Amino acid sequence: MLRDALLMLGFALVAVLAFRRAGLGATLGYLLAGALLGPHVFGLVDGAEEMATIAELGIVMLLFVVGLELSPARLWRMKSAIFGLGLAQVVACGLAVTATILALTGYTTAAALAIGLPLGLSSTAQVLPMLQSAGRLRTPFGERAFSILLFQDLSIIPLITIIAAMSRNPAAQDGPAGWTLALLALAAIVGLIAAGRLLIRPLFRLIGGLGERELFIVAALFTVLASAVVMQSLGLSAALGAFIAGVMLADTPYRHELEADIEPFRSILLGLFFVAVGMMLDLGVIAERPGFVIGFAVLLIVVKTVIITGLGLLLKMRWQGALALGLLLSQGGEFAFVLYTQAQQALLIAPETASLFGAIVTLSMAATPLLMLATRRIRRIPDEDQGSRDEPQAEGARAIVIGYGRFGQSVSQILQAGGISVTLVDHKVSQIDLSEQFGSKVYFGDGRRIDLLRQAGAVEAQLIMFCFREGADASLLRAVHEAFPNAALYVRGYDRRTVIELAGGPADYVVREMLESAVRMGLLALEKVGLSDEELDRAEALFRKNDRDRMHVQIEGGDIFAAREMTREQQRALRGED
Repeated sequence: MLRDALLMLGFALVAVLAFRRAGLGATLGYLLAGALLGPHVFGLVDGAEEMATIAELGIVMLLFVVGLELSPARLWRMKSAIFGLGLAQVVACGLAVTATILALTGYTTAAALAIGLPLGLSSTAQVLPMLQSAGRLRTPFGERAFSILLFQDLSIIPLITIIAAMSRNPAAQDGPAGWTLALLALAAIVGLIAAGRLLIRPLFRLIGGLGERELFIVAALFTVLASAVVMQSLGLSAALGAFIAGVMLADTPYRHELEADIEPFRSILLGLFFVAVGMMLDLGVIAERPGFVIGFAVLLIVVKTVIITGLGLLLKMRWQGALALGLLLSQGGEFAFVLYTQAQQALLIAPETASLFGAIVTLSMAATPLLMLATRRIRRIPDEDQGSRDEPQAEGARAIVIGYGRFGQSVSQILQAGGISVTLVDHKVSQIDLSEQFGSKVYFGDGRRIDLLRQAGAVEAQLIMFCFREGADASLLRAVHEAFPNAALYVRGYDRRTVIELAGGPADYVVREMLESAVRMGLLALEKVGLSDEELDRAEALFRKNDRDRMHVQIEGGDIFAAREMTREQQRALRGED
């Protein structure tokens, strides 16, 4: 096992690095690594099917992370796209591919449906990471693509029912009816929603209060696997169960922390899934009928691209965006392998046919990154048509405020009063619960973690503001600046020492937390004893000038005592002494 893991990771590392540098994307690199490791090239690793089964957890976790990014309210807003555009794509592409198979081969109608309908589905595991890496998942374009993919996951239920209805295997007739399966799916969804609200949220609140990050990761993995097992036990899509669990936790304060904790597992397992798919690519089948495999893969891509592009144009998308949507979803998907297994068990297709069209699916998946790269120039859309993120939701917020105590509250309220959308992050559960009582949405997490900031949208943010009492140290600010160079960094400083320590670093401004309130109180006191407005202005200007001069000397000297003599002179001058 260790040897196989070493080989898979090593081959994947080299191949993905090479393909990334060539601008071809990671997916193609993983597929090539798998093909080289598989039995048809070097034969270094066996058991691709078992590895694919384990690695499918990457798809499950991917759908969970996507669910975390879609609150129930936003998902409800997308219902027309999911059940309108998604249904149109699945039906149109599935029937068109089936008709193509009937026209070009000698398969029966039942066999053509069992082969063609699964080919109408696309690869969620490939498309969603491509959208995420391009930063387009939350744009209108990304929402349309995701709506189609989500409906494709939902369509697994009726597709399994159709295959069962056409089955020639007497043993398969005892399975549950389609309507029973649908009712079970609905009951499972309701149950997952109830469990999310009554069990999972209190569990995360308890763990967050303990401050144990390891427990948080364990609870996150348990939530993903439990929801997937519930759906899988009913013969449904495990990824769909994980997606529902993610949606139920999307509007909780723990969303960004969950994303950051699950992301490493998702990335590794999803990469291994594509390695396993590459290993399962039957090069012998391709060698026997290369013209048919390559030709039908091209035909599949053309048919789906034309249909999906047409649907996009009907929705009044620009032709560049519609073409991009068509190309992005033109491949076959991983669920085709599942449905082909069902079709074999139903005696609708032979194992050789399943291998043949499995190779076509894999080849079409490998072609997607190349097609997107080759058509990038002709698909380019002016910046104003790329779509924008919803405001003032947490997604795409222009400012991230870390620390929602008395200081952070005032900062965030001023930003919101100026029309700036804000994402709030704090690691104290008690503070989060209290804030919710006043209508503020604060996310749980350690805002000093780069991965959590990235999940919170720091890549697109204009401002990152550290407002917790301890403040951010110089090393953290350098790391944040390197990771998110386009964001201005503002830091709450405890005292003059903090300002001196952070001077010369990437922080755009360090604000001493008590300075302005102390100035305000002093001016109110002077006003009370009868000073005029001009005298008040003069006193404030003199104080601020002296403070700036001392701070300049202290920063240059790197020591708070560097301006000691200057401070004494200023004090004597203020008292009117020589």
